[in-house]
Amino acid sequence: MVASAAACGVLLTTLTSCGDGQEPKKADARSADARKDRAEERTTGLDRIPDVGDRLHSRIPDDSRQVVAVYGAGKNSADSTVVLYTRTGSTWDKAAGWKAHNGRKGWTTDHHEDDKRSPVGVFTLTDAGGARPDPGALLPYTESAAIQAPRYWAKPYWHDFDYVIAIDYNRVKGTAPNDPTRPQGQSKGGSIWLHMDHGSGTSACVSLPKAAMVKLLRTLDPKQNPVVVMGDRADLRA
Repeated sequence: MVASAAACGVLLTTLTSCGDGQEPKKADARSADARKDRAEERTTGLDRIPDVGDRLHSRIPDDSRQVVAVYGAGKNSADSTVVLYTRTGSTWDKAAGWKAHNGRKGWTTDHHEDDKRSPVGVFTLTDAGGARPDPGALLPYTESAAIQAPRYWAKPYWHDFDYVIAIDYNRVKGTAPNDPTRPQGQSKGGSIWLHMDHGSGTSACVSLPKAAMVKLLRTLDPKQNPVVVMGDRADLRA
């Protein structure tokens, strides 16, 4: 064993034979994995919103420079991740990200009233509001006690609507988030918002931590034409 070790240390040709030619391959594999990891971890200079397929990506308006991406964990899951992307020039940067929740029964491409699923799609974000005073929103903000969560709901839900951003699904843009008008009819549902999180699934909205809602309210700018791209990961990639 000593002689073999000495031989490996003396001759370069012997060093190759002692490794049986495998070490360079392992190094190459590790290098390839590292390059892949670095690519997956990139958060700036992105050509497009990650993990969003052509079908939905083509629906992001050309003049939109802010995208809130909601990545649902699964078709029937209430768990999701929200990421804010901003565009500079022709590329996108990740600005922030948070754990979140969506409809308690998951996602649907054909949302209906009270199905407890969030609608998959790309929707504009034009109006905000809440039961609490404006924290410095750039979107038009309506403070109203009428937006407050009903007190007959369980206590953990009481602050859900302290801050909300209306998702423009089956609603009239330029109105308060709680405007009841539903252009596609009552059966298609409505009043779908980004709002404060209570720790579990929602009726159809997307819920985030308070700090996230304040960040979005202070960042989403009507001049940047913000939109939300939302759905379970499989539908997003389709």
